This record gives sequence, C-alpha cells and structure tokens, in this order.
Amino acid sequence: MNSISNVEPARTNQNEPEKLLLGHFPGLFVLFFTEMWERFSFYGMRVLLIQFLTASVLTSNPGWGWSAEQAGALYGTYAMLLYITPIFGGVIADKYIGSRAAVIIGAIVMTLGHVAMAFNSPIMFFIGLAGLVIGTGFFKPNMPAILGEMYRFRPEKKDGAYTIFYMGVNAGAFFGMMLCGYLGETVGWHWGFGLAGIFMLLGTVQFWLAKPILGNLGILKKKEANEKKVVTDLEEGETKYNRFTKLDMLLIIVVSIVGLAYAFNDPLSKNGVLDLFAFLDTESLRGQNIVVISALVVFLGLVVSRIIRYAKVVRDRMFGVILLAIFLIFFFMSFEQGATSLVLVARDYVDRELTGNSLLVFNIINALLTIVPLAIISWVLIRLSIITWSKTATSNITLFICFLFIWGAGGWMLYREFSAEASAIKVSWFSILNSFFIISLASTISKIWDSKYNPSAAYKYGFGLFFVAIGFLILGVGSMQVGTGVKMSMVFLVLTYLFHTIGELFISPVGLSYVSKLVPARMLAFMFGMWYLAIAIAQKLAAILGGQVEVIQENYSLSHFFFLFTIIPAAGGLIVILLNPLIKKLMHGVK
Repeated sequence: MNSISNVEPARTNQNEPEKLLLGHFPGLFVLFFTEMWERFSFYGMRVLLIQFLTASVLTSNPGWGWSAEQAGALYGTYAMLLYITPIFGGVIADKYIGSRAAVIIGAIVMTLGHVAMAFNSPIMFFIGLAGLVIGTGFFKPNMPAILGEMYRFRPEKKDGAYTIFYMGVNAGAFFGMMLCGYLGETVGWHWGFGLAGIFMLLGTVQFWLAKPILGNLGILKKKEANEKKVVTDLEEGETKYNRFTKLDMLLIIVVSIVGLAYAFNDPLSKNGVLDLFAFLDTESLRGQNIVVISALVVFLGLVVSRIIRYAKVVRDRMFGVILLAIFLIFFFMSFEQGATSLVLVARDYVDRELTGNSLLVFNIINALLTIVPLAIISWVLIRLSIITWSKTATSNITLFICFLFIWGAGGWMLYREFSAEASAIKVSWFSILNSFFIISLASTISKIWDSKYNPSAAYKYGFGLFFVAIGFLILGVGSMQVGTGVKMSMVFLVLTYLFHTIGELFISPVGLSYVSKLVPARMLAFMFGMWYLAIAIAQKLAAILGGQVEVIQENYSLSHFFFLFTIIPAAGGLIVILLNPLIKKLMHGVK
C-alpha cells in the first residue's frame, strides 16, 4: 500500500457533499479514462507486434520477416519484463515519489516509446519497446494504489469501484486492438503504433490536468510514511522474520542478473546476434536453459528459506500462495497464446474471407460492437464533465478531444468496411473478443463468488484451467483438416476465445485477492513480487511454446499443437483440484 495522504478527492466547497457519478467519486472516472487510454495504447501495440515481426518483407505492408520462433523469443522477453518492472516501480513510488508522480512519469515514458515505434527504423523500434517496459513499470502498480486510497474510508464502495475501473481496462483494450489493429493491417504497421501513442499522450494530459478533482490523492508525504512504517513494524512484531540477510541480498542480486541476461540472450541468440551461454550447450539442453533453470532453483530455495522463518500458520498460508502461483503459470502459459500463436493461426489458418450477405452481417455486428460501447462511454464522459466542469474544464476538454479522435477513427474504419464488396476480417479483430466477453460475462460469473456455490481457491483454478483446455480442444478439432488446402472456420476461434475468457474470469481476478488475504502485511510486497514473477515466467514460457507453432505444424500437424495445449492446462487443473484438501489446510480458514 502506498504511503500517501489520507485525503478524499477534492471538493470545491467543503460544506457541500461531493457530487457523485453513478454513485461514485468523479475521481474514479478520471482514473477510469486514464487507464482506458493506457490500455488502448498498450493492447493496440501488442496486437500488432507479432504480426509486424513475422510479416513478409515482400508484401505491400512489409514487416521484418522473422520466424514465429524468433518473434516469440522477442515478445516473450518484452512481456516478461512488463511484469517485472512494476515491482520496482511500486517500490520507487512508495519510498520516493508517490503514486501520482509515478503514473505521470510512466505515461510520459510510454508515450515517447510509442512515438519511437511510429518511425520505420529498427533502432527506434527497440528504443520504443524499452520505453514501454520502463513506463509500464511506473504506471501499472500505481493506478490501483491511487484507487485504493480514494476508497480507504468507503470500503463498502471499493468492490464496485474496482469493477468500474476494470471496465475501463477492458474498454481500452477492446478499442485499442480494434482500431490500432485495423490501421496497422490496412495502412501500415507504424501507423498503428503511432495511433496508440496519440491516445497515450492525451490520456496523460487529462490525468495531469485533473488535479483539482483528485486533490492530494497519490501525493507522497515522507514524514507521515516514515511514522506509519515504524508503527506498523511495532504493531506486527514481524520484523525479525522479514530482515533480509546479506546472503539473501546476494542471492537476489545474482538471480536477477542471471534472469535478465537470459531474457535478453534468448531473442539475441535466436536471431543469430549473440549467445552468452553457448559455452554451456549440451546435446539435449541449451546453455541458457541450464543457467535459467539453475537460477530459478536458487530463487525458489531463497523464498522457502524466508517463509520457514515464520510461525506455522503464517508459514503455511504463504506456502499456499506459492502453490497457487505455480498453477498460475500453468494458466498463463496457455492463455497467453492469444498474443502469439493464436495471432498467427488467425492470419494463416482461419478462413476470414467474406462476401455478400455474410459480409453485410459481419459489418452490422462490427458496427454495433464499435458504436454501442463508444456511445455508453461517451455518455459517462458527458455526465462527468457536467459534474466537474467548474473544477477542471481543461481535463474534460482533453477527454472530448480523445473521443472526437476515436469516433473519427471508428467511423473511418466502418465506412471503409461497408464500402467494400469483399473483405477479409482483420487478424486483430479476433483479439477483441476476449475484452468483449469479459465485459459481457464478468458480472454474471462474479455473482457465483457471492452465492452458496462459491468454490474454493483450488476449484476456481481447476475450473479455469479446464475451460482453457476446452478452448484448445475446440481449436484442435477445427484444425484437423488444415494442411490439405482447407482453412478452418472462424467459429472455432471465436469459441476458443469464449472459453478462454471464462477460464480467465475464474482465475485472474481472484489471484491477487488471495495473496492479500493470506500474506502478513510486512511480507506483502515481497509476495506480490513473487506473484508478478510467476506471471512473468508464464509470459516467457507462453511465447517460447507459441513460437513452436510453425515447427510443430510442419513436422506433425496444427492439431498436434493445440492438443498439446489441451493436455497442459487440463493436467494442471486436475492436479490443483486433487490438491484442494492440502491447499485448504494451508490456508487455515481463509476463504
């Protein structure tokens, strides 16, 4: 938890009650729109990355012509770092600059990263990726921190606030993948990267101008933070268990250096640039894999050695968190195929051509998917501006400019598609299905958690993994004829995204909740770091395995690839359910 001011969002007149929008502080919607534009830019770029890297250099919209394995290695390192840098960004915000400054710094650095990627230059491309990684490190952990501070004294409203906030996340992802993806595929990849940067810039400006609404939320008060830390240490009496020894620090430094060396070595070696660990290669295992496995074993030993210093109940609960983190890796290494192999499958193996009535029906559906959500969010913006215009007209004007741009981009896309007599559904369009299904199904599935049918943590994870396995099973069946000149129906891919999203809703939203419930406050930052590290490892594994789609398709068949990803999450789901009695015992009554 960030050490920031105990001040609710600012009021124009302290004698008047705060005007609410949909029952919540207007500041919530400032965060909603800021997060929406950041996710727009992030997912808008992400949906193009693998396509750009693997597109032929000889087409009218040339890419770099990399293999799926080479592209997967680079994407995996990029995605891995996106979940490691927030660990450091959160610490820097907590101790030195505060959440709000961290969000602004992160947003500016990400904007510069997008600008760099808009140039058709390899050097600028890699500079842009670095900017996105660093900027995300500052931005990602601190937006939820500000939101949590906003509702510190209104805990009964917090669940609803986070629901609205994450609708902004998915709305941004939805429109980013739709519009940046469309522009990148039809006009040019770097135009898509550039469009993402425009909205990141405008989102940053509106957040900066919204200070009168946010008051002192996210502003670090160092004196107060230090005093609070001393009180917390004394109250918990846990300090002696949490001190890092010199050996602990040494191992963390060594493992971090080795992990980063592996992350950069993987894409460099697969592109024939450099292999730092080639001298360790064996007939059955590459040197870099030997090194990273050894580093993970050492780090796991470090984690266990710290956990066993606690009293039994606390120790057991943290071991429960570690078990759940392991199965989180099973989930994300399968689910995140949506960013790598499924993009290539949609491009190369799915029948996306439409004509006549089929095209008309699709265009009508696509128009509704574009216009209806935009209209709803625009209505929220108008309501927000009515309430907050006297405080910060400039922030509202910036948001209106954002929406003029997005309405214009959406209208341009729909006009082009309705004007075409024949068209192929854009590859990036399939990626929006995850956000669409989340927005459509999240409230329904969340009701299960409030009912008598609320399953235990192990069963949530097990069911989530089973749904992901079913999604891949559907694709495996659909791709059985691929390779004989026949492409699979897009229905198989749509159903896969549906089942994968259901699986995500069973696992992703509840994971961090269990960490916060099971881990003592003094160990919370470390265990959140462990949680993000598990996701980072899963992201890298997902990209490495996804990069094998071409190899497996050539040597066996595409269905073999998907049946492999049916077995992995299904096995993980079965194991975690069998471990349910152990996990419940380790939790010691926490539900």
